[in-house]
Amino acid sequence: MTRTVKIALIQTNSQREREPNTAFVIEQARASRAAGAEFITTPEIVGMFEPTRARVMEKARIESEDPSLAAFRDLARELGCWFLVGSLAVRTEEAGDGRLANRSFLLDGHGNIVARYDKIHMFDVDIAGDRKYRESESYRPGRRAVLAETPWGRLGMTVCYDLRFPHLYRALAQGGAEFITIPAAFTQKTGEAHWHVLMRARAIETGCFVVAPAQCGEHAEGRRTFGHSIVVAPWGEVLADGGASPGTSIAEIDFDRVAEARRMVPSLSHDRPYEIDTRATAAAAPRRAIGD
Repeated sequence: MTRTVKIALIQTNSQREREPNTAFVIEQARASRAAGAEFITTPEIVGMFEPTRARVMEKARIESEDPSLAAFRDLARELGCWFLVGSLAVRTEEAGDGRLANRSFLLDGHGNIVARYDKIHMFDVDIAGDRKYRESESYRPGRRAVLAETPWGRLGMTVCYDLRFPHLYRALAQGGAEFITIPAAFTQKTGEAHWHVLMRARAIETGCFVVAPAQCGEHAEGRRTFGHSIVVAPWGEVLADGGASPGTSIAEIDFDRVAEARRMVPSLSHDRPYEIDTRATAAAAPRRAIGD
């Protein structure tokens, strides 16, 4: 098995309609392949950045009819390289409430879908001074963590807000992941505060390479995303940072560094059972005097 791979992270400023978003990815992917990239990655909701619930529900398609997915499969075949479709808003055929899946796709060099991952954790937050986000109104949470085999090593697939749930990443690493994708559309405000530190933490905790292609800039309805597509090594070094503008970053990763980091700090094998003892908390509660 080849132990090094050159990875491209395409950073997009996706808008409401698929065509210009797809055209930008195709242009950047061809240039990345010409520069030697063997694995090309794209951000969350790369096909269309549609913040209005009614419109995204109307525009979404089942995967066999999604024009962005079809275009990216053709692109992977044309370029003969592996491709991560960060995520698409996909209509599912499951019985239920009609919500969509925020689905990430891993494609091989023949355009075959090797793995699918539906985002597990929904971005339902109220950010002070910014706005409210309710991803669960449009999207149904996924139920399965996903590991996939690639020519270079085992890949763990996640999406954006999953980043804040370290137990998911630990489980992927303990399941054999050597690198983890985190395609994202991080908000400007949360990105400024948390993006780099959380990405480095996930890499250090797991001893994995972290690969996170991102959305950037201003989108429909005034939404703003942080950018800074990033590759982090298992020891925490940032190998690539895409800055704040659309474009592509390329980094070469050497999987021998995974074993090296885990050998130095083998914390993935040091789990211990424990219980949470609340007795001290109860004993420390302030006593009230009679008459208070």
